[in-house]
Amino acid sequence: MNALIIEDEPHARVELKRLLARVAPQITIVAELDSVTDACTFLASGKPFDLVFADIQLSDGLSFDIFNQITISQPVIFTTAYNEFAIKAFELNSIDYLLKPIEEKQLEKAIAKLDRIRDSYTSQPLMLSAEKLKELLSGKKEYKSRFVTKIGDQFKYITVDEIAYFVADNNVVYAFTHQQQKVIVDYKMEELETLLDPRLFFRAHRGCMVHIKAIQKVHKYFNSRLSLEIVPKTEEPVLVSRLKVDEFLKWMDQ
Repeated sequence: MNALIIEDEPHARVELKRLLARVAPQITIVAELDSVTDACTFLASGKPFDLVFADIQLSDGLSFDIFNQITISQPVIFTTAYNEFAIKAFELNSIDYLLKPIEEKQLEKAIAKLDRIRDSYTSQPLMLSAEKLKELLSGKKEYKSRFVTKIGDQFKYITVDEIAYFVADNNVVYAFTHQQQKVIVDYKMEELETLLDPRLFFRAHRGCMVHIKAIQKVHKYFNSRLSLEIVPKTEEPVLVSRLKVDEFLKWMDQ
């Protein structure tokens, strides 16, 4: 059996290969890819493989972006450091989900399940589409409800309901509360998109994600864009690009 590893952490790739050598020596790793771009290039090449191990958070985006561009018929086993997703949904749909650090028994169980799945899909391959992935990851997910942050020499938490918007500045992400408090959160914007309820938060542009309750007014803006009037007021204008206007209006109308 030939497998791909899509993982941007070298240590994680080495550890996964070590565990596979112990529990599944029949699996041969035919490619190690560390980005959405490289993975798409490989998958588009048509080279044969039977299984994919894919980390969710990659250096240039989420692994879901890969399946938005390339439809495959091979099973995928996800690996991630986060336990926020609907594990049972993956199990019921014959797709496994391994939390890092991956345990040997956990991996062994996933491979055993994969063998059973392959036996039952000999005449009808398991199809994995981007829409199915989104359905699995959104329908039953428990979204993040609070963040721990450090203020001075103390740690405290703020709830998601307290947060008006997030802003990224020089690789640092800040949460701004409705009470005009500014705190650092130890997450990337891409991670926040997977952890927060998409009914409440919208990523207006690359550096800003806003809560629905923080939007006071929406104005038409130059070049078919929208300008958001946010409370508390942001340091920079919050503009929705022309390409995201329809998506934003649909989000507002839920």
